Amino acid sequence: MFEKKENSLLYVKSKLFTCIVLSLICLQSVFAEDSLEISSSKAKSILFVYGGWEGHEPEKCRDLLVPWLKSNGYKVTVSPSLDSYLDKKLMSSIDLIIQIYTMSTITEEQEAGLLKAVRDDGISIAGWHGGLADAFRQNTEYQFMVGGQWVSHPGGIIDYEVNIIDHNDPITKGLSDFKVKSEQYYMHVDPFNEVLATTTFSDEHAHWIKGATLPAVWKKRYGKGKVFYTSLGHTSDVFDIPEAFTILKRGILWSLGDLK
Repeated sequence: MFEKKENSLLYVKSKLFTCIVLSLICLQSVFAEDSLEISSSKAKSILFVYGGWEGHEPEKCRDLLVPWLKSNGYKVTVSPSLDSYLDKKLMSSIDLIIQIYTMSTITEEQEAGLLKAVRDDGISIAGWHGGLADAFRQNTEYQFMVGGQWVSHPGGIIDYEVNIIDHNDPITKGLSDFKVKSEQYYMHVDPFNEVLATTTFSDEHAHWIKGATLPAVWKKRYGKGKVFYTSLGHTSDVFDIPEAFTILKRGILWSLGDLK
């Protein structure tokens, strides 16, 4: 009888030990998930340019993204001025431009510096919402680079759905459709964009666009450079939605060539 109890106790201890080990392995996988997304060991440099219309919270977005970028080993130059695009030494030293600069104006010289960096020098650019696709409304070559331009958000802040249409791309892989309460961007877009997610409009706020499906996330090329864009992010709290923030972070990593 004693031997049977002892064997049972040993069996229970063995199973408990196995469960603990498996749990630790799972936890290690969870905590390592973010670091595993980054494939490059080379330190890369990013220019983060912010400003323009304050309604899109450029400072809050700066404070959300810059610490994350630095924690992953990137060198980040933060600038509130479009004159950064005139700094040839700076522009030749970076791998990626992240811009949130809604509306406003850009000089011919500033735009030329930006376009050359992406088109001719192969520097990537990434951004979201109006900070990239509603900046510099008079500059059509800039819009050609981005791949789209905001024209309306019927109803203003509304509930809508984002639909993942490419489940194999590393930016959207493993993500499901999700709900957002924000501005649903109706855009004029480049047909050569590689669309990763879309959103479909109802007739509630503009009856003539019922059923129109527009890109919400895309990537593309402009000359030698890579471009990433998501229409999500009217205010920084939109990135409290895990899927929205995951898409933005992965898009940045893709732009850097560091997304597995």
